[in-house]
Amino acid sequence: MTYSRLLTLLAASLAAFCSPSLQAQTSKPIRLVVPYSAGGPIDVTARILAERVKDSLGTVIIDNKPGAGGNIGADIVAKAPADGLTIGIAATATHAVNPWLYSRIPYNAATDFAPITQILRVPNVLVMNADTAQRLRINSVQDLIAYAKANPAKLNYGSGGNGSAGHLAGEMFKSQAGIFAVHIPYNGGNPAQLALLGGQVDFNFDNLATAAPNIRSGKLKALAVTTLKRTPALPEVPPVADTLKGFAIDTWWGLVAPAGTPAEVLGKLNQAFVAALNAPETKTRFAGLMAEPVPTTPQEFAAFMKGELAKYEKVVKATGAQVD
Repeated sequence: MTYSRLLTLLAASLAAFCSPSLQAQTSKPIRLVVPYSAGGPIDVTARILAERVKDSLGTVIIDNKPGAGGNIGADIVAKAPADGLTIGIAATATHAVNPWLYSRIPYNAATDFAPITQILRVPNVLVMNADTAQRLRINSVQDLIAYAKANPAKLNYGSGGNGSAGHLAGEMFKSQAGIFAVHIPYNGGNPAQLALLGGQVDFNFDNLATAAPNIRSGKLKALAVTTLKRTPALPEVPPVADTLKGFAIDTWWGLVAPAGTPAEVLGKLNQAFVAALNAPETKTRFAGLMAEPVPTTPQEFAAFMKGELAKYEKVVKATGAQVD
């Protein structure tokens, strides 16, 4: 081999080693933008995963950017350089609901992001005050629908506010079941649950992690979960879909990068985070949050988010809910 040929090969190797997409993953920390406040379930899971991927990706710094229902943090990711150094959380709100709920939004959920992997799915659960359920003799979704049809306009349900997950789930349920129930919005999920526990509303669609303690204590009766199939977190409770075919409205979140991030960078990120999601220790920790890991390929997550965006367009527009 000639000396000039050797220099050419060394130069090519050095250029490949120092390419921005690879260097970003080996010598600089990755910023993971969480569009919600510290301490919540999404923030907790992001920190668990950041710790798990240190060996493969290096330092991952969590950067909480709450506000505007998650829109502020999502917009930061959308407008970041597409070099793999900034990634973020995509959630039901930021990438499926908010584009239809807000009259103006600073990013395009469909085109401004490159999916990495879905992270988790947390079921919602249809619950009643246990005493109310006993008094009305409602023990199943079928019983609830039958009672509502036999007693028009007598049922109501609570939620954490107009456009919240509980509100949208309730409206979707009413539409598919062909029933009517008055929606009573509260200022957050906790007040809505307190109203249910106090008998001020008849049923709620609540996050399973929030409702589980009161289900276990017998204060709330779980009629169904909102996943298409039974969930390991509450295996004895059937899904709404057993009664209303295709009904599914879960809370989910995943990882995205800015659109235009190189495929090889996305691949490396996907490989590291999927391995973290599949680790037994990670699954155990997430089980405590009533959350189910859902590792996917970037293509699978892209298709999933596209379907969720279309689904929530119909649901949000049917409710007439809007923010600002």
